[in-house]
Amino acid sequence: MVDAGALTITAFISPYKEDRDNVRVLFKEDEFIEVYTKCSVEECEKRDPKGLYKKARAGEIPEFTGISAPYEAPEHPEIVIGTENQTIDQSVEQIIQYLKSHQYL
Repeated sequence: MVDAGALTITAFISPYKEDRDNVRVLFKEDEFIEVYTKCSVEECEKRDPKGLYKKARAGEIPEFTGISAPYEAPEHPEIVIGTENQTIDQSVEQIIQYLKSHQYL
């Protein structure tokens, strides 16, 4: 889609820096924007409607990101969304403003 000139958005749980770096090198510098939706594990647990964090803490889910498996926070993402301090509307507006100011929109 990027090759066709389309603005493409994907969402992945990407806990490892190496994986994110491997994807970044597939694109030109201005074709990849990393958005880090920053949230503490404690807040993620509060928001967990399926009880997955509770199961992970009980050892029922092995290799659960942030509990029994590491999460390597991005070192230099283009955008950091502080989801504990911002509403969804504020977060969306932050992304839109970034895209406008960098002439993607």
